[in-house]
Amino acid sequence: MHAIRLHEFGPAGNLRYEEAADPVPAAGQVRIKVEAAGVHLVDTVLRAGNAGGAPIAVPDLPTIPGREVAGTVDALGPGTDESWLGRRVVVHLGQVPGGYAELAVAAAEALHPIPEHLDAAEAVAIIGTGRTTMAVLADAHLGPDDVVLITAAAGGIGSLLVQTARNVGATVVGLAGGPAKVEQVRSLGAQIVIDYRDPDWPEQVKAELDGRSVTVILDGVGGEPGKAALDLLGVGGRIVWFGWSDGEPPTVTTSDIIARGLTVSWAIGPKMFQRPGGLRAFETAALTEAIEGRWKPLTTRFPLAKAADAHQALENRETTGKVVLIP
Repeated sequence: MHAIRLHEFGPAGNLRYEEAADPVPAAGQVRIKVEAAGVHLVDTVLRAGNAGGAPIAVPDLPTIPGREVAGTVDALGPGTDESWLGRRVVVHLGQVPGGYAELAVAAAEALHPIPEHLDAAEAVAIIGTGRTTMAVLADAHLGPDDVVLITAAAGGIGSLLVQTARNVGATVVGLAGGPAKVEQVRSLGAQIVIDYRDPDWPEQVKAELDGRSVTVILDGVGGEPGKAALDLLGVGGRIVWFGWSDGEPPTVTTSDIIARGLTVSWAIGPKMFQRPGGLRAFETAALTEAIEGRWKPLTTRFPLAKAADAHQALENRETTGKVVLIP
C-alpha cells in the first residue's frame, strides 16, 4: 500500500508519501480500505515532536500519522464478527495512529457502520470533530432565545456549531477570516457574519446586534480574539471553551465571573470521557446528525500524496471545515 510516513519530527515537508507494508488485522480487528482520512490540528503538533497539551503521546518514529478513517472493511482478524466484512464504516483510531494510508486496521468494537448516502469524507469530518462538537453542545444548552457568538465559525467544529444554533432558532453571530469564509458561514445560516481580521470587528458585532447582548460564546480560538468576544457577553452569559488555536488559553478572572454572573466551562478533555456513554455516545449522536441531514460538514480535501500541503494549509488557516485526505 501507499502511506504517509514521518521519519523525523519537524515541518510539514517531513511527511513522505511512500510504499509501506500492508497492515494485517489482529484478533478482534478489521482492516479498512480507506476512502478518506481525517487531518486534525493535533496531527500538526505531533508532527513537530510535541503533544501541545493534548492527552496523546508523541509517537515513536517512523510513524504513519492520522487517527480518523472511513472506508470499507476488506479483511478480518481472528475471531472478528464476519458480518463486518464488506461494510462501509467510520472509526476513530484513538491513541494508535495509522490513518494516512490506503489501508488501516481498527478494533471492531470501535467501528460505526455508515449508510451509502453518507460521503466518506463527511463521515470522517464527523467522527472526531463531531464528537467534540457534541461535547461543546452538552455544556452550551442552546435555545431559541440565545444570541450565540461562534469564533472560527468556518472551521470543522465552528461550522457544525453554526448549523446547530441555526436549527434551534438562535441568533447566530459567526466570526470568520476573509470574504470566502464569511460567505460560507453565511450560507450555513448565520444571520450575522463578521471578518475577525478587521480590527474593529467587535464594534461591528455591536452595531449588528443593535442593543442586544451576546448570551453564549462558543470559543475554540482564545487569545486576544477570545478576550474581545468575552467583552461582548452580557450579564448572565455563558462561555464554553474548547481550544486556543490563537496560541494561548483564554483569560477570565473571578471578578469577571462575579461582576456579570457568568457561567464558564471547559468542554473537552477528561470531562468528555466521564460523561455517560463516553466518547462513543458523542460519536453516535454526531453521526446521527449527519445521517439525518441536520449537519452538513464542510471539508477541504487533498490527495493522500499531498498530506504535507494539507498540514501547511491547516497551519496557515487556509482551510474551511475539516481537512481530509483522499487516497
